[in-house]
Amino acid sequence: MTQPVDVTAVFTPLDGEFFRVKLALDIAIEQVVQEPGCIRYEITDAQEERIVLTEQWESTEMLDTHLKGAAVQDLGESLSALLAKPAEAVRSDQSA
Repeated sequence: MTQPVDVTAVFTPLDGEFFRVKLALDIAIEQVVQEPGCIRYEITDAQEERIVLTEQWESTEMLDTHLKGAAVQDLGESLSALLAKPAEAVRSDQSA
């Protein structure tokens, strides 16, 4: 039996772009929670300097499928000019 995969992603908005980053994430959340294998996909901390998105997926395979999907591609395009640095993600199925 496969173990669920937890992901914590941290987004660092450029100064003044917090609301646009949060809006882009909110739009993505509406799409992603409907994807097969998604157990949890939500913002768990939102401050001007960082937004934390917490995810849980039924399996590594389902997470990998999500990462190749349209919602992630659209989110990447939406955030490309709004972040101070690339998003940082930590997955429970990968060792540091």
